[in-house]
Amino acid sequence: MQNPFQIGDTRQYQKTVTAQDFARFESGLVHPVCSTFALAQAMEWAARLFVLEMKDPDEEGIGTMLHINHHGPAFEGETLRLEAVFQELTGNTLTCAVTVRVGERLVATGQTGQKILKKEKIERLLKNRNA
Repeated sequence: MQNPFQIGDTRQYQKTVTAQDFARFESGLVHPVCSTFALAQAMEWAARLFVLEMKDPDEEGIGTMLHINHHGPAFEGETLRLEAVFQELTGNTLTCAVTVRVGERLVATGQTGQKILKKEKIERLLKNRNA
């Protein structure tokens, strides 16, 4: 693993809200806006952009933590602009703050954690899930 980053460095990601992103449960549609579920995936991806530049070919990132404060709605067709900010690297664990906006409107804020491990270690951990 290499770390070319400093605290405060940023990575950006954009995603257009589609009907697939709406809040749905087994009981059906809750409301036709971007769900917290969909935000979670987009926020993790924005932070993962750091991991992709840090990990060696024999390594992979694995999520350790996700915190989301959902401030407002994002509607179908709107473009989410996500910004991940490098907060801390402790050993092989990366922590990022993430902000989500549509234009100037704040949609969400949060924090993600990802650990960079050797792929073989991840495979071993997943094989021993019943242990």
